[in-house]
Amino acid sequence: MVPCMQEQVDELIRILDLEELDVNIFRGRSPAERRIRVFGGQVAGQALVAAGRTVTDDRVVHSLHAYFLRAGDPQVPILYEVDRIRDGKSFTTRRVVAIQRGHAIFHLSASFQVVEDGPRHEATMPEVVPPEKAITWNERIEARGDISPEMREWLLRPRPVDLRFVETPPGPDGAPRQRIWIRADGRLPDGPLLHQCVVAYASDMTLLDTATLPHGIHWNDPRYQMASLDHAMWFHHPLRADEWMLYDQESPAASGARGLCTGNLFSRDGRLAVTVVQQGLIRPVSGAATGG
Repeated sequence: MVPCMQEQVDELIRILDLEELDVNIFRGRSPAERRIRVFGGQVAGQALVAAGRTVTDDRVVHSLHAYFLRAGDPQVPILYEVDRIRDGKSFTTRRVVAIQRGHAIFHLSASFQVVEDGPRHEATMPEVVPPEKAITWNERIEARGDISPEMREWLLRPRPVDLRFVETPPGPDGAPRQRIWIRADGRLPDGPLLHQCVVAYASDMTLLDTATLPHGIHWNDPRYQMASLDHAMWFHHPLRADEWMLYDQESPAASGARGLCTGNLFSRDGRLAVTVVQQGLIRPVSGAATGG
């Protein structure tokens, strides 16, 4: 049995608990990890927290659209400035800019809605092995023989999100699709905004990798520069981020040094909870061999 990482989940909760400096201005920090840039999911989750702190409790986020503008420095706090675009009868719109050293590094627009009812339909969750029989993150990393001992140690560090891979990694020319069970690896407090922010954090962890599968490219491949460019999410149903969700991911296209990826997050009982779309940079490094 894989142990629960409640300590790491509690640290993620603290990372998402922004400091309010003034009206519409919040400050976030990064975890004490050996990163050269801030993880994109962290900035997205923190920006959504900042937006949600300015919205009344009767409204929940139903969509967000974001752009990653510059690499964030994990050693420098991030300021989040919220613009209260609109407060309507049913919908509330917020715009958030994340700033470091006077420059915008991230931009997010989010829309919140009062709870309403209407027509319903949804995609069907694919039939896959349950998370208890899927391949753990540690097993996936241990199976790779091309990772240095230092990188392996870093990748195997305790993490707040549990990932279980349904398929074994495909080789070159494999289909640009993967299915992964995900959840916060510990218990989260109640409250819809926190769970949505944790899902926003986790949704950036594996999605761009889907576009690299047919090409035999790993996320740390020195031949390529990879980064998230934009990220959009639509929340369809209430969810708990500390319960298993199936992240069904595919990449319909890659061109122009960019890869487009889509993902559906299903709760374990088969409900489509979230849809995600992301475009990322997959740029060959000048002078590096890119065969494969």
